[in-house]
Amino acid sequence: MEWTRGHVLGLGSSATVSAAISTTGEVFAVKSVYMTKLESLQREQHFLTILNSPYVVSYKGCDITNEDDKVMCNLMMEYMSQGTIIDALKRRNCGRFDEMVISSYIRQVVEGLEYIHSCGVVHCDIKGANLLVSENNVKIADFGCAKWVSESVPFSGTPMFMAPEVARGEEQGFAADIWALGCVLIELATNSSPWTNATDPVSILYKIAYSDEIPHIPDMFSRKAKDFIAKCLIRDPKERWSASELLKHPFLTKRKNDKNMWTSSPTSILDQDVWNTIEVPPSMGSHLIQQKCSSKSLRPRVQELACDSENPKWKMDFEDQISWLVVRSNGSGGGLVSDDEWW
Repeated sequence: MEWTRGHVLGLGSSATVSAAISTTGEVFAVKSVYMTKLESLQREQHFLTILNSPYVVSYKGCDITNEDDKVMCNLMMEYMSQGTIIDALKRRNCGRFDEMVISSYIRQVVEGLEYIHSCGVVHCDIKGANLLVSENNVKIADFGCAKWVSESVPFSGTPMFMAPEVARGEEQGFAADIWALGCVLIELATNSSPWTNATDPVSILYKIAYSDEIPHIPDMFSRKAKDFIAKCLIRDPKERWSASELLKHPFLTKRKNDKNMWTSSPTSILDQDVWNTIEVPPSMGSHLIQQKCSSKSLRPRVQELACDSENPKWKMDFEDQISWLVVRSNGSGGGLVSDDEWW
C-alpha cells in the first residue's frame, strides 16, 4: 500500500502518532517508533491482529520506512476523527458529561472489555486517553501494555488508574481493567483525576495499595450510577464485578446509544496532567510498590518513571492537511513488508 504521512496527532515518550492517507483516499492513523524502540509496538501489533470487535480500534497493517535516514516501524490503525473520550469531554461547555452521555459511552467500553476478556486478554491501561471517539462510536485503543491473563510479565499501566492488587505487585488480571473503568467514570463526570487533590503520586500509589479507600464517587451521580461505580471499585478483585455482570447492571441496561449526543467536529488529543497520563512501561519492573515499602524507596521509582516519559504534546486539525510527506511509494523501489516479515 502506498500512503502519505500527515501532521502529527500525538507525541509520546517513544512513539509518534500521525494522520495518514492512502492513494485510494483511505484515512488512517499511523503509530511510528524507531527500530530501537520496537518492543511495545510489537506487543500492540500482536494483539490488534488477534482482536476483531466493533468496540476495539481496528488494525490496518504495518510496514517499515526510511525517513530522513532513520528506520521507522509503522503500525497502521483505524482513524477516529474525534480523538479521545477526554477530547469530547473538553469540548463540553459545562466541562463534564451528563449521566446519559456517560452511560452511552461506558456501555460500549464495557462491551469492548467483555470481548477482550473473553479472548483472554487484559488491556492493563484503561483510561480516558485510551478510549477513542468517532461519530457515535467509542473504541478501546492502545494495547501497548496489554497481556494474556495467564502471562507472567512486569506490571504496567497508568498509576492513577491502577487497581490495589496491581499497586501491591500481586496480580494484573481482568478485574484490574474493571477498577480502571470505575476511575474513568469519575474522570468523565468531574473532568479531573479519579483521585481528587492528587499532587504527590507516591502518596496516592501507596494509598491505592494499602489503605481501605476508593476514589470519591461524586454526589452528582444517580443511585444507579453510584452503585455501578461501586461495583467497579471493590478493593477485593475476587469480589469486583466482571464486564459481563456490569452489562446487566441497570445503569447500562436502561440506556440506548443516542447518536444526537455526539459531536462531529475534529478535535485534538488532550494534553493531560503528567500523573494522569504517564504510563509505567514494562521495563520498569513489576514492583512499583513493594509490600511494606516506604515512600522513601518508592519515590525514586516514580521519579524515574517521570524521566522516562515526556509530557505529551498533542495537536490535531485534520481538515488543515498541511505538511503531508510521502513516505511510501511503490515506484520508489520499496516493497511492502508483511506482518511476519516486519518482526
